[in-house]
Amino acid sequence: MPRIVHFEVPADDPNRAQEFYKQTFGWKFDKWEGPGAAPMDYWMIKTGEEGTAGINGGLSKRMPGHSGMTNVIDVPSVDEYCRKVQANGGQLLEGKMPIQGVGYFASCKDTEGNIFGIIEMDKNAK
Repeated sequence: MPRIVHFEVPADDPNRAQEFYKQTFGWKFDKWEGPGAAPMDYWMIKTGEEGTAGINGGLSKRMPGHSGMTNVIDVPSVDEYCRKVQANGGQLLEGKMPIQGVGYFASCKDTEGNIFGIIEMDKNAK
């Protein structure tokens, strides 16, 4: 069963947002320098220690139309789940795109207007 494995925080001012989450919750931020990181600035968020309940996330500059945090759901096939989203009344906002060295990602909207992402992990993605 697909589960939420990551969340993303959009920020108008990434430095200000990082400071807020650091000071409020003690979260740690590391700039992602992995494959495919350019041209977008992206920070990985560590919200707790490995082996404890919860998930980690990421933070980036806000993109048009993204007003709140986005949950990312791990799926076995982005293509298959894009079809399922649409067949069940959802919308595909941004089609399948590779994240080099990570996998394939698509942005969707559910029947209630909530935006979420789906990701198919594949280290060979280019």
